[in-house]
Amino acid sequence: MTTPTQPRSGPLAGLRVLELGTLLAGPFCGQLLGDFGAEVIKIEPPNQGDPMRVWGREKAGGKSLWWPVVARNKKAITLDLRQADGQALLKDLVKQSDFLLENFRPGTMEKWGLGWSELSAINPRLIMIRVSGFGQTGPYSRQAGFGAIGEAMGGLRYVVGDPSTPPSRMGISIGDSLAATFACIGALSALHHREKTGRGQVVDSAIYEAVLNMMESLITEFDKVGYIRERTGAILPNVAPSNVYKTSDGMVLIAANQDTVFSRLAEAMGQPGLAQDPKYSTHGARGAHQVELDALVERWTQTLTTRQVLDLMDKFGVPAGLIYRAPDMLEDPHFQARDAIVSVPHPDFGELKMQNVAPKLSETPGSVRSPSPALGQHNDEVYRELLGLTEERYAELKSAKVI
Repeated sequence: MTTPTQPRSGPLAGLRVLELGTLLAGPFCGQLLGDFGAEVIKIEPPNQGDPMRVWGREKAGGKSLWWPVVARNKKAITLDLRQADGQALLKDLVKQSDFLLENFRPGTMEKWGLGWSELSAINPRLIMIRVSGFGQTGPYSRQAGFGAIGEAMGGLRYVVGDPSTPPSRMGISIGDSLAATFACIGALSALHHREKTGRGQVVDSAIYEAVLNMMESLITEFDKVGYIRERTGAILPNVAPSNVYKTSDGMVLIAANQDTVFSRLAEAMGQPGLAQDPKYSTHGARGAHQVELDALVERWTQTLTTRQVLDLMDKFGVPAGLIYRAPDMLEDPHFQARDAIVSVPHPDFGELKMQNVAPKLSETPGSVRSPSPALGQHNDEVYRELLGLTEERYAELKSAKVI
């Protein structure tokens, strides 16, 4: 089955990214750039490829179902960066590229003679995006650092889970994805700077710092009053009512912690006086009586079906919703109306459903234009057409296992 690639479109069309990373922290940044139109050329070791090609909780026909998501909108070539000829070919590609994205352990690119000083001398406009566990500098920079370590060091692991259990991990690789997202923000910021100055720069995204930047006032609370956030399970301390509540046939999430919203919830419950009760009339008072208030709300929700609660919350303007799983998302009319999930033709899986590009741009939207590539699928296009290698040289490099 062949899957034609749509022409590049989106706000980043015309920009070229060389993606040298593996797994997630680097490649997710490449996915984001590719989703918005950049030409992303993924570079993998010959006969080996990115381990993500075989990763994932579930597989179809022995093939990864994670790889088609993170590798969409990318071209794939093989190149051995440990060989001198491979390093020379990469430098030739750098001359014609806007970004180089890598998430090797710091020092690896320098060991290969492909550090910032060498690459920026070849192309002063290059933006080098570097994603790592601890950043390119500092005493921990050369240590191995996967997402789980960054999540723990950045403070997330300690506050996730129930107080009665050890720190939990999220159900997704959130540390890697956050570092990739911050790397993408940095890359676009560097691109804007290049438009004004003509000069590229290094974007240094550390997993632990990306996580740290999501930790709200955790540092300032300790700095000023000595408060250390702890694991709190399903709630946020002193934020009430905002929880999952049982209904007669399931459960529903209600978030009514703001004063005006709580007043509307009290009215929907048929108990408008709750909003004037000194125990619940302010955000601070509700937080101080959180357990009592949550129990009160749940006694009410348990008298109704989930649908009845949701209808009432909609009527009174109270934020509420369900806890979604994949089948719920696929059936939901709002997901369908906004094309939040798309069906992508794939040579291995036929039609493959996955999340669409976000956010939505009104004039230059991103899109899923091509499925994940096979290993080395675009070698001919890149080496013969873009770099102009002769047939003889191309054959020599293949024979030497450089490409």
